[in-house]
Amino acid sequence: MRIGLGYDIHAYSKDRGRQLVLGGVVFPNARALEGHSDADVVLHAICDAMLGAFGLGDIGEHFPPGDPEWLDVDSLKLLSAVREMMPTGAELGNIDVTVIAEQPKIGPRRGEMSATVAAALGIDSSRVSIKATTNEGLGAIGRGEGIAAIAVVLMGGGD
Repeated sequence: MRIGLGYDIHAYSKDRGRQLVLGGVVFPNARALEGHSDADVVLHAICDAMLGAFGLGDIGEHFPPGDPEWLDVDSLKLLSAVREMMPTGAELGNIDVTVIAEQPKIGPRRGEMSATVAAALGIDSSRVSIKATTNEGLGAIGRGEGIAAIAVVLMGGGD
C-alpha cells in the first residue's frame, strides 16, 4: 500500500467571466479562483496526492502553469491524465479531501463532487470522501482571499 498527500491553494479571481469549479463541479454565483487552468483546488490536490504515492513529482511538473496547452483546461482532464500515469496494476483504495474555505458551502454539493471525482477515476463514489472546514476567520483563507484543499489517497499495487 502507498499513501500520497496533496495540497493546493488558489486566490480568488477578479475576472468575473471565470466560474468556480471544485471537484469538477461548477458552483454558480460563487467567486471563481485565479489560475492557469480552471483552478480546481480539489482536483489539483488529488492529482498531487496520486503522483506523490508513487514518487512521480507534482502536477506543476507534468502540466506547467506557463504552458499554453493547459490554459483554462478542465482539471478533470488533468485528473484523467494523472490516472494514466499510474504504474501498471496501481489501484485506488480511497481518497479523502478537505476543502478549506469560508465560502461557498460545500456540504450541499459534496455528494455530487464525490460522484464526479469517482466517475473520472473509474471507482465507486463510496471511495471518495469530500468534506470542508473554514479557517475561522484566520489567515488569508479566513479573510476570504482564496480556497485551499488537502487530499490523501491510499493506493495499492503498482510495484
